[in-house]
Amino acid sequence: MTVDQISSAADRSSAATDTGRAPATAGPRISMTARRHRAFYLFTSPWIIGFLLLTVTPMGYALWLSFTTFDGISPNWKYVGLDNYRELLNDPVTWGALGRAGLFAVTSVPLSIIAGLALAVLVNRPLKARGLFRTLLYLPAVVPPVGAGLAFKLLFDPNSGATNGVVTFFGFEAIGWLADPYARYVLLMTVLWAAGNVMIISLAGLQDVPRELHEAACIDGASAWRTFRSITVPLLSPVLLFQTVTGMIASVQTIMPLLLAPLGDTSGITTVPQSNYLYMMHVFAQYFALGRYGYASALLWVLFVLILIATGLIFRFTSGAVFYNVDPEAKK
Repeated sequence: MTVDQISSAADRSSAATDTGRAPATAGPRISMTARRHRAFYLFTSPWIIGFLLLTVTPMGYALWLSFTTFDGISPNWKYVGLDNYRELLNDPVTWGALGRAGLFAVTSVPLSIIAGLALAVLVNRPLKARGLFRTLLYLPAVVPPVGAGLAFKLLFDPNSGATNGVVTFFGFEAIGWLADPYARYVLLMTVLWAAGNVMIISLAGLQDVPRELHEAACIDGASAWRTFRSITVPLLSPVLLFQTVTGMIASVQTIMPLLLAPLGDTSGITTVPQSNYLYMMHVFAQYFALGRYGYASALLWVLFVLILIATGLIFRFTSGAVFYNVDPEAKK
């Protein structure tokens, strides 16, 4: 410090002493790392609070219910330990519903991915009114599942549906679309009808593929199919993995069979065809038709564990087939 600065500081200290106040001192400074941490928790706190209240708390409550005989109404419930889990392990109806749900997932997920990818390749080409086609193909994906289910139910109604109207017009007998064995095919149609959601994600992935690679393959004489198989698909593998995992989770939790069921009792569960009696239909029946909240909660927790295992297996067996432009394991 210079002489003038020392003198100025001494004068300020003397003035503060004369007025009976201590000289002002700077407060503790917050480091940049602490500020970033504070901002992070401030912006993520709405999600964290919502996750704790709307996800963790209901899951914990369902876990507690799975050890009881609670029926949702009567206060005369009791703790039964693992009895609900033992019962579901020995219940053939549960295993049958789980098997049908797995078969539905194995069938519907690849079909929806293939359909969505094909549509994405189509609308990614330089076509006239390309934006209009993208909008029209994506529109079914924004229709709520309840509305889509009711629309398909009216369309395939055996008595007054438009589908049977076309069938009988050509001289064929009406078909019971909403009963076995055709109900499963109608259920698959509802999944493929909403393939626009897969299309949009695949389209974003296609537009991220470098043009230089396609041009180099064209110069080397590669066919369009070889270019798609050797360049496009490997670069889309992270997107395809994402769609496989999310599609599997969504397919085993679908409630569409209940929406497609013919009119029956108030719960609607007794009119679901056997081929469409999936795992979530069994859970729905235990909750709302039979009032077995404890057993249904045990079913949901078993499904949660099975989904975790299936997701882990998918990541394990596809680790060598998924290509990342940037190593996801790399340290920053």
